[in-house]
Amino acid sequence: MERRTIGAAALAVGAVGLGCMPMSWAYSGSRQRGEQSLRAVHRALDSGSTLLDTADMYGPFTNELLVGRVLRERRRDAFVSTKVGLLVGEQHVVANGRPGYVRRACDASLRRLQTDVIDLYQLHRADPEVPVEETWGAMGELVRAGKVRALGLCAVGARGGRRSGGRLHDATIRQLRRVQQVFPVSAVQAELSVWSPEALEGLLPWCEARGVGFLAAMPLGNGFLTGTLTPGEGFEPDDVRARHPRFTAEMMAANQPIVVGLRRVARRHGETVTPAQVALAWVLAQGRHVVPVPGAKRERWVTENAGATGLRLTAEDLRELAELPRARGSWD
Repeated sequence: MERRTIGAAALAVGAVGLGCMPMSWAYSGSRQRGEQSLRAVHRALDSGSTLLDTADMYGPFTNELLVGRVLRERRRDAFVSTKVGLLVGEQHVVANGRPGYVRRACDASLRRLQTDVIDLYQLHRADPEVPVEETWGAMGELVRAGKVRALGLCAVGARGGRRSGGRLHDATIRQLRRVQQVFPVSAVQAELSVWSPEALEGLLPWCEARGVGFLAAMPLGNGFLTGTLTPGEGFEPDDVRARHPRFTAEMMAANQPIVVGLRRVARRHGETVTPAQVALAWVLAQGRHVVPVPGAKRERWVTENAGATGLRLTAEDLRELAELPRARGSWD
């Protein structure tokens, strides 16, 4: 697989990563199978998808434990990315950016992942009660201590900018400017896909201008861009899509033209090319510093996603995808 580099330290990873969250958290719990997920992680590494993206809150903790079972055998094959800063309660998620907590959380992640070093340690969310510089300073100390190789930041404020009229990632850029004064940022993780292209407006250029890698979260639109979801089929109560404004039956039907457009482009490239591969190829085409991190928990999907690196979209393809209708949500 094609290799791409993250940050000024030129950390090399496969051009398509693997988001491990669906294996343990946030998506249909009844479809989560530990052994099946382990095979999917092994398949990713075999395919060259070396970046494994997890977090201590996924599960919580169980996702890191699962990834750790693979790392115990194949640490040299993997680039491990995990996150800190969020705690999961019964019905809520809270931020914790206190330096002492960050240090303890890192040690706990290292134990669960069965490794001596985390390749990329990401701040999941800043704690509003703690200056982000203090949290980031503690993370920088972990690099100096040899427990972490590089630091990353996850974008804040999911969709508020759309409703307020502001640019979606203005708050993230302000945060990045602050933490860059404390310790270098190697990567930023934010949503980027055909139906959520907002990062192209300001965040992606900011990263490119500074040599910061960009990890594209949800590049398949929470599964919608694969074309495998049926409007009205519904989701299990524990599935995040059951409360997502784009996944009501009405909005899924309204957004079908996006999938139709992806299928049309896929057909031009051959019978075996899928809408998901076109969606990932679009993300890859946004810059050499961009690494899509699609979530998957089955070997079949991991293999299909890795195959997107061999797909080269033409200028005509890109124009057609740019002209697809804007995705609609229940707020529209």
